[in-house]
Amino acid sequence: MRKYFGTDGVRGIANLELTCDLAYKLGRAGGYVLTEGKEKVKVIVGKDTRVSGDMLEAALISGLMSVGCDVISVGIMPTPGVAYLTKKYGADCGVVISASHNPVEYNGIKFFNSEGYKLDDEIELKIEQYIDDINKVDYNPIKENVGKKIYINEPNRDYIDYLKSIIDVDFTGMKIALDCANGASYEIAPTVFKELGAEVFVINNEPNGNNINDKCGSTSPEKLQELVKTKKADIGLAYDGDADRLIAVDENGTIVDGDHIMILSAIYLKKHNKLNNNTLVVTVMSNIGLVIAAKENGINLATTSVGDRYVLEEMLKNNYNLGGEQSGHMIFTDYNTTGDGILSSLILAKTVKEENKSLSTLASVMVKYPQVLVNVKLKNENKNRYMEFKEVKDEIERIEKILDGSGRILIRPSGTEPLVRVMLEGKDEGQIKELAKNLANIIEEKLS
Repeated sequence: MRKYFGTDGVRGIANLELTCDLAYKLGRAGGYVLTEGKEKVKVIVGKDTRVSGDMLEAALISGLMSVGCDVISVGIMPTPGVAYLTKKYGADCGVVISASHNPVEYNGIKFFNSEGYKLDDEIELKIEQYIDDINKVDYNPIKENVGKKIYINEPNRDYIDYLKSIIDVDFTGMKIALDCANGASYEIAPTVFKELGAEVFVINNEPNGNNINDKCGSTSPEKLQELVKTKKADIGLAYDGDADRLIAVDENGTIVDGDHIMILSAIYLKKHNKLNNNTLVVTVMSNIGLVIAAKENGINLATTSVGDRYVLEEMLKNNYNLGGEQSGHMIFTDYNTTGDGILSSLILAKTVKEENKSLSTLASVMVKYPQVLVNVKLKNENKNRYMEFKEVKDEIERIEKILDGSGRILIRPSGTEPLVRVMLEGKDEGQIKELAKNLANIIEEKLS
């Protein structure tokens, strides 16, 4: 059982749970594990726009340099940008300081290996062992062996040029609305679309350190919906704080979620003979409507547990090249090693352009079943204990009998927050909403 690393790095409330001391130890321990057997290690470090990023970056890179790592700080950079630059610059490791879609008080530290993939569990466990006994890190280089900070000219430009080279399409004549969540995409996303010829309307691209994900971005796309309708845009695209997720809005202001974007991408790739093994990788949270749409279009599905790391594991294991989550986290392994919201948005816009159809028309390939999600706030230590209580098990059995095969129930502890997520899916939204709330109340009553 890992103590610090969750499904997406080390997360917590900055300066309370994720402290400077922990960030320093992460850098020192992580750098020590990476430098074993190597004379010199190069590490890329990027961050999102939240106010605690500077503080944690200073502590983290101090730890890295204290064991001889040279650090290339690329500043504000989307998570997928750090993954790409880690490979481009020939670094041994990449680190992102971000809490993704979470509120500003949270932050996180996530490592990538030299190939741009998340670290193996064994390496994370080894780092944790050193964090808990930091004195075992017995390497203290001096003189020229101390790590140094390296500056790269225009890392944003390197990532922008790469994205443009992938898409290679002229968006002239398209009106595109963007919501950058006051996060890491605030400069890169508008620049890419403008340079590819689109008429771009942007909101939430003025980060002040505290407004990241604040009633904006992929988790709150209401303002983007209004912008699309006001500007008569062809498509709206909303990212989260570190730009590894995408939620879209069609020309009518209707939300097009990750499930819709995934099936559209799968159909597009299949049409161009680019969908490996004719398979899309999804998680258990994907809507039944996606399952039906995939079957109707002759696309196979591989289903994993919730979490992009599990999606990616399945993709690499079986040579699949498209996978993702309903939340908008999509992975195109032909182009990047992690979820990339800006890349996903470019591919979606390219699909709309080349098919010469509205996004609403394209999205109609999938009919979404009502799905209700209720979050239950609990202490972290109680997140996995819900099945220990008879009352919870009895209620689950009761709900399954009511749904009678025409829906499903899924209970999932969050990997990054002190929450248990209760999800119900079925034909009658009012019914499943009531059932989900009742079950959530029972869990909260027994475990709070």
